Amino acid sequence: MIDHVVRTRPSSEPFETHEHLAWKLAELAADPVEVTGEVADMIINRVIDSAAAAAPAYHRAPIRAAREQALARRGKPGGTLLGAPATVRVAPEWAAWANAAAVRELDLNDTFVAAEAAHPADNISAILAVAQHQGRTGRDLLRGIATAYEVQIDLCKGIPLHPHRIDQIAHLGPSAVAGLGTLLGMPPTTTFQAINLALHCTTTTWQARTGEISTWKAFAPAFASKVAIEAVDSAMRGLTGPMPIYEGQKALIAVLLDGPDSSYTVPLPDLGEPKVAILESYIKQHAAEYFSQAYLDLGSRLGARLNSLTNVESITIFCNANTHNFIGNGSGDPQKYDPAASRETLDHSLPFLFAVALEERGWPGEAAYETERVSRPSTVDLWAKIKTVEDPEWQARFEDPDPARKAFGGRVEVVMSNGSTIVEEIVVADAHPNGANPFTRADYITKFRTNLAGLVSENDQDRFLELVTRLPVLDADEVREICLPGIAQADEHVPTTGIL
Repeated sequence: MIDHVVRTRPSSEPFETHEHLAWKLAELAADPVEVTGEVADMIINRVIDSAAAAAPAYHRAPIRAAREQALARRGKPGGTLLGAPATVRVAPEWAAWANAAAVRELDLNDTFVAAEAAHPADNISAILAVAQHQGRTGRDLLRGIATAYEVQIDLCKGIPLHPHRIDQIAHLGPSAVAGLGTLLGMPPTTTFQAINLALHCTTTTWQARTGEISTWKAFAPAFASKVAIEAVDSAMRGLTGPMPIYEGQKALIAVLLDGPDSSYTVPLPDLGEPKVAILESYIKQHAAEYFSQAYLDLGSRLGARLNSLTNVESITIFCNANTHNFIGNGSGDPQKYDPAASRETLDHSLPFLFAVALEERGWPGEAAYETERVSRPSTVDLWAKIKTVEDPEWQARFEDPDPARKAFGGRVEVVMSNGSTIVEEIVVADAHPNGANPFTRADYITKFRTNLAGLVSENDQDRFLELVTRLPVLDADEVREICLPGIAQADEHVPTTGIL
């Protein structure tokens, strides 16, 4: 790996194109290095997992709306739509829009957290849609996805966005473009301009993840995916983007991040070095924000130990700053304790999530977010007794640079009405590579089968898995068959509302 120092450059300072971070990313995308077997296997896992995350969202109103928008832009060759037959093809940017929204809707796809957080599987929809539209092979698709994961994860390691209330999709636009650059074999000059365009257009504020969280939370990565495809199309036609997009005196770093006197260090593979960053990301077993995953596992076990939750006086979760500030009391969002809050808000409320895990002695999946379940009096009462506290010890463990020691969990103290205290802690989620039950291919398939039951026929499930597990050797026609039917034909109509 090579560390690239990124700092603001005044317009008066000579600054060659090859020194721009966007150029370094474009060069990385053009590197013809092959995908390792271990990375290929993990990409297959994450494609399976993306389908598992998307299927339960098929009939949710926001995803129906996205699919309708895509269906209004039918065309061949185009890309396939999750939930529709493979014969249905739409413009690739709209396939990416609808599919990425479905994958992200229930907060169930993969995660990476360093200086910034990401859900790097958000890249897959855009790259698959363009691969289908452009007639690319499974090998091309694998190489594009490997690049996208590498770029987004490396940007997350080097450039924090959330301290400045910039949404994480500012790293997704460039990573999706880089993945498309690899997929299409574009020269660095073209990918460079597309990265400039994509970053400029996908830099948005943190309000999307604050207070009452809206349906846009799932559509933010869908938007970035669509913009990435449009940016590549524009750059291929000769359009140029604002530059230097990271280092300019009125660009990202100087205006929106730490200011003109700051610098960041972004690690990137040297040319010829395999892109293996996907192996550093981790899976979600439960449909909720990643920092809650360990606590859902702990709550499931702890609930089985407590004879009566009515005797609980208070519960304090001692955790890292990210957990406290994003999904706990540190957010300052009263909506995190409101039974009438949106599902998007509830899956980012650790007090709510932990209360349900305790009561159910396990995680009930989507049933946790049903109105009757959320407003259950015993749940509301227990929920109000739970608070989070930022703890220096768990923050230090979270910041440990060694992946083998990095902690995402914390300590839970339960005070009972008789004055006794129960203390438990958990370091990482069970499904984490260092957890009690790390995910294997069999676990990905189990998650897939479980989530698709009753939504997609077993024959269609089998067909999807058969194709995806052969991804490295698929020809272009087979890539175009990667699809999960499941929505009733009546759902496939051009919208009667909206402008278009």
